Amino acid sequence: MCEDKVYMKLAIEEAKKAERLGEVPIGAIVVYKGEVIARAHNLRETEQSAVAHAELLAIEEACKKLNTWRLEEAVLYVTLEPCAMCSGAIILSRIQKVVYGATDPKGGCAGTFMNLLQDNRFNHQSEVVQGILADECGTLLTDFFRQLRDKRKALKKLAMEE
Repeated sequence: MCEDKVYMKLAIEEAKKAERLGEVPIGAIVVYKGEVIARAHNLRETEQSAVAHAELLAIEEACKKLNTWRLEEAVLYVTLEPCAMCSGAIILSRIQKVVYGATDPKGGCAGTFMNLLQDNRFNHQSEVVQGILADECGTLLTDFFRQLRDKRKALKKLAMEE
């Protein structure tokens, strides 16, 4: 469990990079045989791409690093529970284990909204560990969206005063 916290802290560092760019603060890393082989954070706004999720970017980097699409011995650490799209990529890349921080009740597909990663109808399932540094991961997201709402309210108020 201690090892999971160490790696989740690295994913949190990635999430903070996203936040500094004005992106939703989600970070991911891929660990293979005890070595971090990929790091990524959300870039949807920066790249104006619906698929620029932290998990997908990290999986892509890991595949390039290992020169294979099969990540059978890899562990993905991500600050927020993967969505359906990311869960599909996790299954297709054969990631062995997924460790995430905060749950996503509206879109989490690793046990909260649904559980694609452990659905035995697929030809691959991933071990799932949830809630690692959940409070820290959740606070990043809560604070980000609170600041975004406050900024929008301030702009709306300013526009009404003009």
